[in-house]
Amino acid sequence: MSIEIRTVENNKDLKRFVDFHYDLYKGSPYDTPALFLDEMNTLRSDRNVAFDFCESKYFMAYKDGKLVGRVAAIINHRANERWQKKDVRFGWIDFIDDIEVSRALFDAVEQWGRSKGMEAMVGPLGFTDLDPEGMLIMGFDKLGTMPTIYNYPYYPEHMEKLGGWVKDNDYVEYYLPMPDAVPEKFMKLASLIEKRYNLHVKKVTHEDIRNGYAHKVFRIINDTYKDLYGYVELTEKQIDQYVKSYMPMLDLNLITVIVDGNKDDAIAGVGLSMPSMARAMQHCRRGRLLPFGWWHVLRALKWHKTEGVDLLLVGFLPEYRAKGANALLFADLIPRYIDYGFKWGETNVEMENNNGVQGQWSSLEHVNHKRRRCYRKEIKAEK
Repeated sequence: MSIEIRTVENNKDLKRFVDFHYDLYKGSPYDTPALFLDEMNTLRSDRNVAFDFCESKYFMAYKDGKLVGRVAAIINHRANERWQKKDVRFGWIDFIDDIEVSRALFDAVEQWGRSKGMEAMVGPLGFTDLDPEGMLIMGFDKLGTMPTIYNYPYYPEHMEKLGGWVKDNDYVEYYLPMPDAVPEKFMKLASLIEKRYNLHVKKVTHEDIRNGYAHKVFRIINDTYKDLYGYVELTEKQIDQYVKSYMPMLDLNLITVIVDGNKDDAIAGVGLSMPSMARAMQHCRRGRLLPFGWWHVLRALKWHKTEGVDLLLVGFLPEYRAKGANALLFADLIPRYIDYGFKWGETNVEMENNNGVQGQWSSLEHVNHKRRRCYRKEIKAEK
């Protein structure tokens, strides 16, 4: 029977769109489901300020009357302007292992993109670079993380079979077994860097956040990431939304800022991390905190009843990267990880050719255990 493509037209459809992932990955030991309300708020134009410069269309695939796939088509106009592209992004891509389903979904994205004057499809990407991105192509037997996408091994197989898709960018992720103590190299280098360059550790306080310091941190993240693949600097409205939504849930002990004493303690770099929420999220039935999911989330967030820590964002301004300032960062964070009882850390996605970032793990035991890919395909003109 042929595949029927339907568009999301109302809130009821959107709930069905979001819920499909939970149904498809029910019982998976590796998938880390997102919170249902977070997904709804991200995909709704009246809740996500990224719609100030983005537009989207959501498609669902049906076979024999049953929902069997979904995809979001997104045009980020600021990104296209910044990188001189005419791209339509695809994200929130999920489908059963049926090539006709995946083909129908991508055809829908292509047709919509063409109608908007786009010249290529690229993804998986979200509205912004803080949304999960990249299709998993290695590490299918590894536990997922909240900031990333988990997908079944047949997804990249479909990309190969469909034809026309090429690699646009690869990301790598590292598993970091927790050391018993801060490596001596970090301690010596941290002491040297602090004296030589007058760089210091600053711990962010709740008063700092009330006084707008978190906004300064996000502006540094903008400056740090601005030249990386597809990145578009966050607007002030986006920064405000992220600060209000996520800062209250972060443990400030796991946030470290490096400041420059020669420049009135201007921010040189930052490291944001949080307890791994993977197992807690697996206890949230269909992404809901009720009836019992909230308890598992609270145990992980507040009482650190989890084995790992996710390194969400680590970044330094260009002038500090060659000075070894990251040694100060980890000399402060690693003892806190050990004290909390974390057994391992996991990096966020890093571009495969970003040797500077990957080099910072050289003094730690590290294993490249995951790889993910963003694909590109040219949009064909209508015949």
